[in-house]
Amino acid sequence: MQQVQNQSISLDKLEVGRKGIIYAHQAGNLEQILMEMGCIPGEEILVEMIAPLGDPMAVSIAGYRLGIRKAHAAQIEVNLLP
Repeated sequence: MQQVQNQSISLDKLEVGRKGIIYAHQAGNLEQILMEMGCIPGEEILVEMIAPLGDPMAVSIAGYRLGIRKAHAAQIEVNLLP
């Protein structure tokens, strides 16, 4: 069986329309807040929109839409989905 290696990037680098699986958070004060908002490892996330000036961005996660600042999204690592 061939093993496929997933590419991991930060959520703020994900393009509109792309999906990923949350892999990890950068340790820090924001980690607990992100988890409370539903950004938990293993959860699928879809980038729906990015504001015209690039911040904030809207993502779909756990059945709802979440607005998140790019600085906060940069602390979330995701594995890309095809």
